[in-house]
Amino acid sequence: MTRLFPEDLLKADKVERSRYFQGVIVNHVKLSEVAQKVYKLIINPSSQSSIITVIGPTGVGKSTLIPQIEEMLFKRSLEDKNFHPGRIPVVSLEAASPSSGIFDWKDYYYRALIKMEEPLIDYKIDYSTQEIYRDANGKIKVKPTTSTNRLRHAQENALWHRQPYAVILDEAQHIQKMSSGRRLQDNMDCLKSIANITKIPHVLIGTYELLMMRNLSAQLSRRNQEVHFSRYTANFESDKKNFRKVLHSLGFLFMPMAQENDLDSEWKYCYERSLGCVGILKDWLSRALNYALDEGSEKITKTHLENTALTVDQCQKIAIEIIEGEQSMEESPSKVDRLRELLELDEKFTKEPEKKSTPSKRGRRVGTPNPVRRKSHVDE
Repeated sequence: MTRLFPEDLLKADKVERSRYFQGVIVNHVKLSEVAQKVYKLIINPSSQSSIITVIGPTGVGKSTLIPQIEEMLFKRSLEDKNFHPGRIPVVSLEAASPSSGIFDWKDYYYRALIKMEEPLIDYKIDYSTQEIYRDANGKIKVKPTTSTNRLRHAQENALWHRQPYAVILDEAQHIQKMSSGRRLQDNMDCLKSIANITKIPHVLIGTYELLMMRNLSAQLSRRNQEVHFSRYTANFESDKKNFRKVLHSLGFLFMPMAQENDLDSEWKYCYERSLGCVGILKDWLSRALNYALDEGSEKITKTHLENTALTVDQCQKIAIEIIEGEQSMEESPSKVDRLRELLELDEKFTKEPEKKSTPSKRGRRVGTPNPVRRKSHVDE
């Protein structure tokens, strides 16, 4: 079978080979399915989902998903007759983890503005304020005294001019780093408001920590469309088969080593220490490749895998988080029953209202006189 990496890499040093493998993206079943779902939600004009939430376990490959969606939207822009030169297909950025423990909206708005300015410096946006300006090189600058609200309005203005198909926010679970539950809802309301005002869907990509945001309010639930980016699970034969295909692609087709790796014989161990997550598997194989090349080996061995795998304790911690997240997202029969009970939809939960029993009045026989008080000797 033909291997897919450039043959010249076999003559390259280990740094170049390692860098190549780190940049490899394998288009597997789970990744393709989620990318298609998100893409359809973005471009569907009848969709009322202003917020699209992609939730999955750590290391499943969520960051790899973003280039896939970007490529699909870029191709669409080439076919879109209404796509003028001042537009951009998508705005992608990461929700930076706050150093203060509270999500920094000013930093978010500023970085979003930079993302929308850099690709199209020739199509400048006039923000109509001295606090947001450009230097001699045309680079956008923001005065430190600029208020958060003014930066938000500037971002909304930029989105209106650039008209991207979507805003993609990676590591979106960082938004929930707030001092209180009320502030968390405020943050989600803010994102929803921006999406509604600009008519541009926002795609939030993050770990199962995002589940905390899902039901903050009924309105947010209605406007939010969830997509589960799940791992490959061992209890489904199709998942096991597809996981082994990914392992073969990474270990044999794309790993730049002179000798052919046959990792399929170790697929159970590879599944165990990656928990079925392609991102964890890819990082692990990168470490194994570096370890082998440092030893002068041109083939990955079981020893290389064992010396670079996550520990059992690490895997157990991740596994617990994954299973709890999967259970939260699962539409179990008990959850369906609860919904039907709330809606009084199912007969087994529907009870007829009890009728209050009222004592029946006995009628008098016809011809029977009304009762009267008879006089007694005492009355006289």
